[in-house]
Amino acid sequence: MELTLLVSLENCLLGILIFCFLIQLCFSLFVHLKLALVKVDEIPDRAAKPLSVVICARNETENLKQYLPVVLQQNYANYEVVVVNDRSWDGTKDLLEEFSKQYKHLKIVTVNEGSKFIAGKKFAVTMGIKATSNEWLVFTDADCMPASPNWLLGMQQPDDDQTEIVLGYSPYLKKKGLLNALIRFETFFTAVNYLSFALKGMPYMGVGRNMAYKKSLFFNNKGFAAHMHIPSGDDDLFVNAHAHHNNTAIRINKDAQVWSVPNTSFGAYLRQKKRHFGAGKLYKAKHKFILSAQIMVQFLFYVVFALLLFFKTTFYPALVILALSIIVRCFIYPRLLKRLSYADLSWWFPVLDLLLFIFLVFNGFVSIFVKKIQWK
Repeated sequence: MELTLLVSLENCLLGILIFCFLIQLCFSLFVHLKLALVKVDEIPDRAAKPLSVVICARNETENLKQYLPVVLQQNYANYEVVVVNDRSWDGTKDLLEEFSKQYKHLKIVTVNEGSKFIAGKKFAVTMGIKATSNEWLVFTDADCMPASPNWLLGMQQPDDDQTEIVLGYSPYLKKKGLLNALIRFETFFTAVNYLSFALKGMPYMGVGRNMAYKKSLFFNNKGFAAHMHIPSGDDDLFVNAHAHHNNTAIRINKDAQVWSVPNTSFGAYLRQKKRHFGAGKLYKAKHKFILSAQIMVQFLFYVVFALLLFFKTTFYPALVILALSIIVRCFIYPRLLKRLSYADLSWWFPVLDLLLFIFLVFNGFVSIFVKKIQWK
């Protein structure tokens, strides 16, 4: 009887592993592969319509000094840059005033401490949008640097007036250490997911470091009113609520990317991911189901694989399935890593995939018990 139960358990676990492997294949071959094969749009050679860039900054003097000139010196015929100084005390005000003397298309909006202040970044973003003069809005952050002078040409309003949202891509700068590799790899998989699903006609998020949308879309839908009660979500929750297959496009040309400064401490990175985790709870039900299924399948795959290694009869079959999983994905993701400016991580793909899984599980548990989050 005990032998029969043991065999049944082994078969059951092996069946779960195979099922998880097949689900992995579905995501890899029918969703992510589309991004790997899609033709990358060329950057237009001219500016079609005027646009406004919106940047929110809180105590970002050093980053603004280094990166804002790159934004202000774009190869674009008619644009303005609106920088919101959100309650800074580090000299941001003086720096922006100096920049405004040199760059006439820089507009400064100041948010002061007061009773009307609403927690988080959304109030600052809203004030920035209200100050813009143009219909097409491009968003980035103070610690971000456009990859080229043609960034805005790549993120400008498409000729198709039906498109109301453009999702861009923002890789993190390469630094030394395992933490930096993990941050960049996690950013890569997040981008692969939201860009691939957008291509499949199911956009569910974007990142505020590099995205664009129409001003009318923002005000016609009452801005962030639906989720103003949480600090995060000025980018992904807005896209989740208003993006659909007819009004959303992506831009991944290397000249249209925006490089970002990564966290240098695990604690800061963990706090950032907790903010994102909190916003994800408000996604549409179908998006939460798909994303949860991805994580759950990955979790089951590794846990069941580890369990099967303890049985003689399933030891080698489990290793074969793991090898097949890695081989199939190694035909897809290294190509995507190169396309998304992370080619140096290609050789570390299997290791980083496991480390990312461990981190996501850890972050999920931490987010359950630690509730308090803020922007900066």
